[in-house]
Amino acid sequence: MKAYWIAHVDVTDPEQYLEYTRRAPAAFLKYGGVFLARGGRAEALEGRPTPPRNVLIEFASYEQALACYRSAEYQQACGHRQGAALAEVIIVEGCAP
Repeated sequence: MKAYWIAHVDVTDPEQYLEYTRRAPAAFLKYGGVFLARGGRAEALEGRPTPPRNVLIEFASYEQALACYRSAEYQQACGHRQGAALAEVIIVEGCAP
């Protein structure tokens, strides 16, 4: 069953955040992540205000999504995001077809 990585990001240091965006795609590629949404228009219709940056990545399975997040490649990229953005990352399992 597919899984989805949902990230809401508020970039506070765009220059430093660029280094994260240069490094993180290698982990997504290695674990089969496919970007379905990255940035673009968004509007909160209920709940809290929409963060400035929203990302949706599809993985073949929940396990692949978790492995990507926990990988050395992604954790190294995250080190460049620290102090450059406030991020909320959620992994959710998809519905059965």
